[in-house]
Amino acid sequence: MLQLLVSKLAPHKFFGVVALCLIIGLYGCSSQTSSPEPQPTTEKKESENNFIFFDVTLEQADEVGRPIWSVKAKRAVYTKDRKVGRADNPYGELYQDGKVVYQIRSETADIKQDGKQLFLKGKIIATDPKNGVVLRGNELEWRPQEDLLIVRNQLNGTHKQLTAVASEARVKTRTQRIDFSGGVVAKSVDPPLQIKTQHLIWQIKQDKLIANRPVQMDRYKNNRITDRGTGDAAEVYLKTKIARITKNAQIQLLEPPMHIASKAMTWNMNTETVNSNTPIRVLHKTENVRVTGDRGELKIPQKIVYLTGNVNAIGQRSQSIKSQKLTWFLNQKSIEARGNVVYKQVKPPLTFNGDKAVGNLQTENIVVSGGNAGKRVVTEIVP
Repeated sequence: MLQLLVSKLAPHKFFGVVALCLIIGLYGCSSQTSSPEPQPTTEKKESENNFIFFDVTLEQADEVGRPIWSVKAKRAVYTKDRKVGRADNPYGELYQDGKVVYQIRSETADIKQDGKQLFLKGKIIATDPKNGVVLRGNELEWRPQEDLLIVRNQLNGTHKQLTAVASEARVKTRTQRIDFSGGVVAKSVDPPLQIKTQHLIWQIKQDKLIANRPVQMDRYKNNRITDRGTGDAAEVYLKTKIARITKNAQIQLLEPPMHIASKAMTWNMNTETVNSNTPIRVLHKTENVRVTGDRGELKIPQKIVYLTGNVNAIGQRSQSIKSQKLTWFLNQKSIEARGNVVYKQVKPPLTFNGDKAVGNLQTENIVVSGGNAGKRVVTEIVP
C-alpha cells in the first residue's frame, strides 16, 4: 500500500507531487511487482489518466499558516484532465480563525479544491461541533475567505431546537447565522411551530428566526393545528415563544373561530395573547360579528377581546356600536362599550347615544346608559 501525507503541500501542487512520487515508487519497485493483467482499451485509457492514492490527507492553510480545511480519505482517485478527486469515506474539518467550525463526512464524494475554496459533491453530512447543528445535502462548498459554508441540493438541517428542509443553506460561522432558501419548511420543538417561507434566517445565538418573505406559521397542540399566522415578514423569538408579524399580519384561530388582521401584530404563544398597536380588525366567523379599532388585544384562553380608539362593532344585520373602548366577552356573547357610545340598528331604525352600552349585539338586546339627559335607555328587539 502506498501511503501519502501531503499536509505540508499546497493543494494545487498536491497531485503533481503525488504523481511524481507514484512514478518514482513504481520504478523503484518494478523488480518486485508483477505485471498487471491486461484490461480493455477503454479502461486502459481511463487508468492512464487516473491516479489512485490510499490514506490521503488534503490540507490547505491561509496566508499566515492557519488551517482552513483538512480532508482525509482511505482511497482517492484523481482525474488529471478534470482536476477532480473522488474519495471514499472522506472525513474532514473546516476551520475559521484556526478553529474547527464544521466537521464533514460522506460515504463517497467528488472533491475539488483550488486553494481558495473546497467543493464536495455526494451525500454530505456537515456538523457544527459547537452548537450541534447538522446539515445534510448533496453538495457542499466552503469559502473560508468569505466565512461562508454552503450546503445545497436536498438540504436537511437538524438541531435540538429546530429542523428545516430547503433548497440551500448558507452558514456564516463567526456569527452563527444560517440562511435557508427555496421552499423552506422549518419546525421548532418549543414552541411547536411550523414555518413555511422562501427565505428564513436563523440567528442561532439569539434563538431568533427571521422571515423577510411571505410566511405562514402554524402552531400545534397534540399534533393538530390550532392557530395560523401569516404575513409578508415576521420574526420569531424561540426562547420567549413570541412571534412578531410585521407586514400585513393575519392570525386565524380554531377555537374560538376568529380571524384577526392588522398591519403588524405580536403573537405570544406562551401567554396565548395577540396584540396590535396599529388598526386592527377582528371577525368572529360563526357569529359573523366584525369589530375594528385603533389598537387591540385578544386573550385566547379567557376568550376576551379588548379594543380601543375609534371602535366600531357590526353584527350580521348591520346593527352597530361605535365607542372609544370595547370589551368583547366571546363566551357570553356580550359586549361592553364605553366612551361616546352610538348604537344603531336598521329594523326598526333606532339610534341611541350614551356613555356606556352593555348587551348582546347579535340579539340586539342592548342597554345604553348616560347620554345628554342622564337617562338609562333599554331597547330589546326580537326578530
